[in-house]
Amino acid sequence: MRGPMRFNLDRSIDVLARTPGVVYELLSGIDEAWSRATEGPDTFSPFDVIGHLIDGEETDWMARARVILAGTNETFAPYDRFRHRARNAQRTLPSLLEEFATLRDANLSELRAWQLTDADLNLTATHPTLGRVALRQLLSTWVVHDLGHIAQITRVMAKQYREEIGPWAAFLPIVTDRPVPSS
Repeated sequence: MRGPMRFNLDRSIDVLARTPGVVYELLSGIDEAWSRATEGPDTFSPFDVIGHLIDGEETDWMARARVILAGTNETFAPYDRFRHRARNAQRTLPSLLEEFATLRDANLSELRAWQLTDADLNLTATHPTLGRVALRQLLSTWVVHDLGHIAQITRVMAKQYREEIGPWAAFLPIVTDRPVPSS
């Protein structure tokens, strides 16, 4: 078994580029009973997750990367994890999936164009809660954030059949894990 991977920009971009297609395949054309389901109060539905991912494209990952690369020692603006709720109240899931894919493509094109060096990846800025963070940490977190939300979408969907699977729940930890608050 191999140990943990070190950050690699090309491998990271490869995963980030796949996320819009993965969530599109999971959610495109799906009944609203699946897309609007949650794990309970104050948790995200798959619809919410896509809105949250859009917010990240607009106000988090690349905006913070630009702050780091500017080298001004600025503190990142706080991130509103729930901005999507008001913003997307009248939206459809297909429109969100399309917007997410478009924003992600543009952000990754910009990221590639930067031709980042190891020195660039070691530049830092200040996170309002976490303190000093490096660009490589921000970009690594972006990848893990995507993977976490893909897992969240599938977990929320699986839990909708928790009662229907009866005794098989003992063999399916995806439906017995406790809800995770929105993040």
